[in-house]
Amino acid sequence: MAAVQFPALDSAALPVEHAPLSQPPLKYIAAVLEAGLKENFAEASVTVVECPDLREAPWGLAGSGLGGETRVLDIGGVPYLMPSVTRDKLYDMKDYPKLTGLKEGLVIGAGAAPWPFLDRCAEMMPNLFVKEDGSIDQETRISRTHDEDGSFSTQKLPTEETRNSLLGNLFLCSGSPGPVLRIHCKRRTGPKNLVTCMRETLAEAWPADSLGLGGVFNMVTGKAKFHVMPDFSPCPIKSDAEVNNWLKFYEMSAPLTVLSVLVSRDPGLDLRVEHSHGWGDNNQGGHYHYDTTPEEVEYLGYYNTAQVCYRVDRPPVHKGLG
Repeated sequence: MAAVQFPALDSAALPVEHAPLSQPPLKYIAAVLEAGLKENFAEASVTVVECPDLREAPWGLAGSGLGGETRVLDIGGVPYLMPSVTRDKLYDMKDYPKLTGLKEGLVIGAGAAPWPFLDRCAEMMPNLFVKEDGSIDQETRISRTHDEDGSFSTQKLPTEETRNSLLGNLFLCSGSPGPVLRIHCKRRTGPKNLVTCMRETLAEAWPADSLGLGGVFNMVTGKAKFHVMPDFSPCPIKSDAEVNNWLKFYEMSAPLTVLSVLVSRDPGLDLRVEHSHGWGDNNQGGHYHYDTTPEEVEYLGYYNTAQVCYRVDRPPVHKGLG
């Protein structure tokens, strides 16, 4: 199907707020995270290492590193999706580096796919490098459902398709090499998923500060619960129960690569404090919830801290759904 013609909003006209984020030394964050993860996993280690080339398998990022000028970007929000969709909330990811003061940069994270591309709602795994000359290295994937049989599929976006509908939670950086957090966990023994455990551990250790982390993790073994958004609901969605009835849930199998953004504490910008989307073989992809095989699961990931949080086009009302 040809993409429906629908232009992205003028990024220069979008309201932008920002707040500094705390950046304790990585060695202290590593020690705190390792202690917290050991309460939720039988084995856990967090170390500071030089970032490997994340363009290589199994990571598949559009840039090699997570270093340089680091940012968290929260654009739009769930109130533009529900109770009823605001279709004109369509942004352009190639403008995100400039919106956050970068000449060029890696953009990764979680968001809603450009609905005009499929003429329907879908999940998106933003993963692109925007160069200073405006050219794009595109590795973004989208996941959609199929109404006829309830199945799902995942595909890469073409280079020229850089739109992002409704909402996005992104980590941006210059893509430079440098020190990062290497996180390795096996066999979940506690109730929290990997990302929530990390976020709550940081919030407890630095109760007065907001720390932002972004990166990528690979589920090496095990299975996990994911959801994929179907097409927009024809009726307003007014409760979390209706949200869950609308979403389509699936169990997906390792290996899975997941792009992840978290903020330990909202610094007053009405942020979504964690959001993770990923993909895998056999057309797998969508929104990560938690692993469903705790005895088998193994995670390996790389994260870096963000210097600043940018809040773009904040919805005027926070509905609290989803």
